[in-house]
Amino acid sequence: MRILICYASYSGNTKEVAELIDHKLKQEGFSTERYWIGTGRIPDPAEFDAMLIGTFTWGKGGTPEEVKDFVYEIGYKPPYVFVFGTGDTQFGGDELFCHAAVKLAKFYHSPLPPLKIEQSPRGFQEEKVTKWTEGVIKHCPLYSVK
Repeated sequence: MRILICYASYSGNTKEVAELIDHKLKQEGFSTERYWIGTGRIPDPAEFDAMLIGTFTWGKGGTPEEVKDFVYEIGYKPPYVFVFGTGDTQFGGDELFCHAAVKLAKFYHSPLPPLKIEQSPRGFQEEKVTKWTEGVIKHCPLYSVK
């Protein structure tokens, strides 16, 4: 199975989450490709069995413009999309925490709730990333064949 991991990151937190997810998927035998949103030609999601999108939340619950552009440029909703996000509860509290990821998961009808990470995925949050990635694996097409 091939999985596309796309992410937008300014501080490096979302990139760290993408790297942890990528590592776990590779450990489980998946083929992955990472794409930093806004850094060149967008890979075609149709060439992959699933797509993961990572975003930070901008301001008070906003989705970054480059992520909006990415969604627009893809132009359709691939069937298996999973969303992860980083955020900071000091900007808007729990209600707006990782709100960009929540909106993307709803837009793509993701089979899993979005992964929400407070700032960096280091420390105790690494286990949260691993557990969520295991959920992605179980929801991927052809998982039972693997």
